[in-house]
Amino acid sequence: MRRRALVAGSAVVGLGIGGGAVYALGARRGPEAESVESGLPGPLRGETAPGRVAVVALDRGASAGLRVLARAVAAAGTDSVTASLALGSGVFRADNQRPRQLGKMPSFPGDLLDPAQSHGDVLVQIAGERAGDIAEAVDRLLAGASGWRVRWRIDGFRAANRVEGGRGLARNPFHFTEGFGNPAGERETAERALVRAGQGAPDWAVGGSYQVVRIIRFATELWDKDSVHEQERIIGRRRDGRWLDGTPTDEEPNFAADPKGRLTPLDSHVRIAAPDRRNPPPLVRRSYSYDRGDGDTGLVFSCFQRDLAQGFEAVQKRLEGEAMAKYLLTTGGGYFFVPPPGDAWLDAVAPV
Repeated sequence: MRRRALVAGSAVVGLGIGGGAVYALGARRGPEAESVESGLPGPLRGETAPGRVAVVALDRGASAGLRVLARAVAAAGTDSVTASLALGSGVFRADNQRPRQLGKMPSFPGDLLDPAQSHGDVLVQIAGERAGDIAEAVDRLLAGASGWRVRWRIDGFRAANRVEGGRGLARNPFHFTEGFGNPAGERETAERALVRAGQGAPDWAVGGSYQVVRIIRFATELWDKDSVHEQERIIGRRRDGRWLDGTPTDEEPNFAADPKGRLTPLDSHVRIAAPDRRNPPPLVRRSYSYDRGDGDTGLVFSCFQRDLAQGFEAVQKRLEGEAMAKYLLTTGGGYFFVPPPGDAWLDAVAPV
């Protein structure tokens, strides 16, 4: 399937190969780890994600209340599923309430954004291990979310979901293991993802995180015609995550020692996305694969950061012209903001 065919038959969004999504608490490792993790918003807790997720974007009706929705999200969660809420720019009644960088996700070069699958006033993510549990939780959410309507929804899964070296790994539809670029602990996760005081954000948003969601359709038929060797040179790593220059998986390669790209091509995904592997992009990726049938497969890419310009947007601009671009088409998603833990943010955003 060539890109022209992908465009013609698609309903999806942009670039970025990411690690798995985390919506459940991971195993605690003593008082210090518990203290750090308790300060992370729900979507960033734990070492890896549940195996399945429903991502639901909602729009606000005239009589819809944010507190009503927050209660519905809380009621959707059970012992077997977790639910989290993120805010879009349209939910804010006043500019001084809105996080400074939060707006509608722009269309980047190569995107074909479908309005029916893009943006939204809020984003709810419900994750668990069983599809039936998630479906029931979505039903509970929608039953309690009076005045809110579904704008778009997509379901995702994580193939070969596991933890290695403290990082959540999974296999994407291109048969590659991803997630190696994520931080290995809660402290570094907080450093990359959480908004700090002094960033110009309103007080209620400190400790929250900017979230980017991108629905990326993969041209798997075209991709599978390439040899594994060629695929690995396009990605810049082996399918199992090993580096092309022989550097062990758990270490960072020195791209400066390969200035002409003899070992790791200059237009490979990993080299363009993070040219200095010792100073990774300040974001945390939490993604799922999707399969909607009829060849529509891809990635529900999701990342969190304290600064959109330095995080996702800087990486996205670098990825223009990467070798993998012809195999990808972004058709949906949006920018959202995950509130800090607790419900104090409601008093500022939705005063009684």
